[in-house]
Amino acid sequence: MTTSPARAHALRMAAQALAAPDATMANATGYELMLAKLHEDRRRLKQIESLARKIEVKRNLLPEYIPWVEGALQGNGAQDVVLMTVMVWRIDAGDWRGALQIAEYALRYQLLLPDQFGRNLPCLLAEEFADQALRGEPVPHEILIEADQLLIDHDMPDEVRAKLAKAIAYALLVEVPKSASELVPMLRATALEQLQRALKLHDKCGVKKDIDKLERELRNSAPTGATPPDGS
Repeated sequence: MTTSPARAHALRMAAQALAAPDATMANATGYELMLAKLHEDRRRLKQIESLARKIEVKRNLLPEYIPWVEGALQGNGAQDVVLMTVMVWRIDAGDWRGALQIAEYALRYQLLLPDQFGRNLPCLLAEEFADQALRGEPVPHEILIEADQLLIDHDMPDEVRAKLAKAIAYALLVEVPKSASELVPMLRATALEQLQRALKLHDKCGVKKDIDKLERELRNSAPTGATPPDGS
C-alpha cells in the first residue's frame, strides 16, 4: 500500500499529538487506526511460516509506518505499541540504524515493549542485535558498538551483555581481511578486549579458544621488544 503525501502528513501529526504531554483520547483517532493496521499486518505475518518470507514482508510493510514514526519521535514519550513494534521489525529487517533511532527515544522515555516480546527493552535490544550478528547477518561493528554504548547504564542479565560483546568482537574480526595492514593490530586488539569482557561477564560464552588465538596472533605480529596486549 502506497502512503499518499496527505496521509503521511496526517499520520505524522496524529503521532505527534498522541505523544504530547497533554494528550487525551481526543488525539487517539489516528492511533486507533494505526493499531488496527498493526493488528492486520501482524495477522498476516502469523500466517507465514518461513522466517525469510516474514522478514521480506516486514521490509515491504515498514515504509508504511515511517510517517507515524516521524511524528511519534517528535513527542514526549507517550507509550506507543506501534512505535515499539516497528522498532523490533526494523531490527528483523536489517534497518539497524532506524531501529537505534527509535531505541534511543524509547530508552530516554522508559517506554515498555508490548507483552508478546517477553523481555524488557534493554535486554531485547542487546539480544536482538547480538543474535543477528552472531547468525551471520552483516551488522556493522559500528552499529553494535553504538547499541552497546546506548545500553551501558541499563540493567540486563550478564549473559546477554556478554553475547553483545562477543558479537562486537566477531564483527571487528570480519573487518580484518578488508582493512589496511596498519589497522589490523588495532582491530584485533579491540576484538580481544571485547572477548575478554564477554568472558568476564559469562565464563561459558564460548570465547576462550578465540581469546587464545587472538593473543597468539598479536604476540606474533608485535614488533620485537613490544609488550603484548595480555601483558605476558
